[in-house]
Amino acid sequence: MSEHIPQSGIITLYTSSFCGHARMIENFLVEENIAADVINITEQPEARQALIEINQGYASVPTLVFPDGSKLTEPSIRDLRLKLGLETLSLGDQIRARLKK
Repeated sequence: MSEHIPQSGIITLYTSSFCGHARMIENFLVEENIAADVINITEQPEARQALIEINQGYASVPTLVFPDGSKLTEPSIRDLRLKLGLETLSLGDQIRARLKK
């Protein structure tokens, strides 16, 4: 199993000191009382390489890696809420999603 996939059942959030979007995601997780292992690639440069592997060559933050190995890179709060089951798609969004398949 790759070292960047969370082993503890906790979300891993890759962030940086210079990204407002990453800070917003981190604050959202705190507000929702969702545990996350926060890895700041500015403060931990060795973690940057793991992030580059996760994102096929890009050190994009915020990136969240979930216990099941799935990931979200630069998600909106809505996309994160959907992933976490805190929000569901409207009927219109469900129909549009099916039509795109």
